[in-house]
Amino acid sequence: MAVTASMVKELREKTGAGMMDCKKALNETDGDMEEAVNYLREKGISKAAKKSDRVAAEGLTYATYEGNKAVIVEVNAETDFVAKNELFKQLVADVSTYLLKEQPADVDAALAGEIESGVTLDRYINDQIARIGEKISLRRFLLAEKNDGDAFGAYLHMGGRIGVLTVLENTEDSDLAKDVAMHVAAISPKYVSREDVPKEEADSERELLKQQALNEGKPENIVEKMVEGRIGKYFEQICLLDQEFVKDTEQKVGDYLKSKGATVRTFARYEVGEGMEKRDENFADEVMNQVKK
Repeated sequence: MAVTASMVKELREKTGAGMMDCKKALNETDGDMEEAVNYLREKGISKAAKKSDRVAAEGLTYATYEGNKAVIVEVNAETDFVAKNELFKQLVADVSTYLLKEQPADVDAALAGEIESGVTLDRYINDQIARIGEKISLRRFLLAEKNDGDAFGAYLHMGGRIGVLTVLENTEDSDLAKDVAMHVAAISPKYVSREDVPKEEADSERELLKQQALNEGKPENIVEKMVEGRIGKYFEQICLLDQEFVKDTEQKVGDYLKSKGATVRTFARYEVGEGMEKRDENFADEVMNQVKK
């Protein structure tokens, strides 16, 4: 069957692949559009496999909710340029919608599930790798639920560089929940309250503060009182309710919420690439490497 320019155009629109790849796919499949799409998908998976050993530590976070269910997700790519790409942004939104609907148990289960009929999430991501041209991976996600009468807060900072999801109880004020999410994005607490700090962590910090006080030459009979004073400062650094509220520094977050009759059940804060080893490449060299390929 003769391959026409209109057929190539249609296949490009369906797949986002290059013109020559589309023409070759149609020639290889005797002009069968569906088979040509599958041919390019298979080729895309091959391209994706070549990128599997590359570091994807850039990308976007995303937080959203519907009804009593919410999700926060991090999807990684290789460069921050791709993070600004509309195709990549759409991918992140599609993944979030899928996770919210299907509620998979973990990343492996999510990748194995079907985002559309006959297409697993893993396959969908690989197809986008072929279109976008970089390694892309679903790094992590967290699903949350609330009761009627409670509130979700979702906040994205720097276009999704940092994402936060909060769950407040005893209030339906989503603006209040978002304000708390903004605070979490800015101050980065580790726990909701002092009660949530593991005993081993608190004991280790107390011992460190005790040794610091003794090294300063403080008398042992007042060291314990000094330690308790200093441990309070430590809790203010890591516990959300003990921190000064960024929108009203005259109050602690816990006091502010108490004045509103609300409490924090939980929160999650994702920052793109945190804890990951990032590439250290000269950008000019990277561009030249691409030109040479």
